[in-house]
Amino acid sequence: MILRSGHATGTTLAMPGRRKLLLGSLAMLGGLGSAGTVAAALIATPRQTAGPFYPPDWSGDADWDLVRVTGEAARAQGRVTHLAGRVTDIGGAPIAGARVEIWQCDANGRYHHPGDAGRGRPLDRGFQGRGHAITDSGGGYRFRTIRPVPYPGRTPHIHFRVQAAGRPDLVTQMYVEGEPGNESDFLLRRIRDPRERAAVIVRLDPADRIETGALAGTFDIVMA
Repeated sequence: MILRSGHATGTTLAMPGRRKLLLGSLAMLGGLGSAGTVAAALIATPRQTAGPFYPPDWSGDADWDLVRVTGEAARAQGRVTHLAGRVTDIGGAPIAGARVEIWQCDANGRYHHPGDAGRGRPLDRGFQGRGHAITDSGGGYRFRTIRPVPYPGRTPHIHFRVQAAGRPDLVTQMYVEGEPGNESDFLLRRIRDPRERAAVIVRLDPADRIETGALAGTFDIVMA
């Protein structure tokens, strides 16, 4: 797999103890979501802009768990949210070994990026801000993050970038079902095909079976 210079090399998700239990539950969640996707007619996940806050630095702690930062005592503010899904081609075949990156603002609406001055909003140093995972043999990936929050001009969203060997990079955004700002968000409104629009809007449900008080959702990604 070819990665752009300056990016950390992806590693497999080998986590000890409690994290293994979380991953087991998430694997079941992702499996349920992906079965329905393959059964239906697949459409390519629509492309969207990376925005001005794509992370310039992937060194250090940039793993799948954005809620805990190495060296920080406090956990991230916000409601813990588990995301799982599969990366496939348009025919439903899994894409293994793909690098999936996510980035989003923290619970205060601030990106961990030198270009975001904050405008008085404090930076949550307990939030990782960005993370990456490598898809497994079934195309599966998973993240532990926080529920995205709105900030002026945008509805809640999480940025995604997928890199897979022999394919153009896919940059898109994931939105949350039921958010009142979805109808007025200028980027989401650019997706005019109802099927494509539905493909990037994810329902988040209570997931106490995974982690007390957490939410969980499934976001399957289809690369053309």
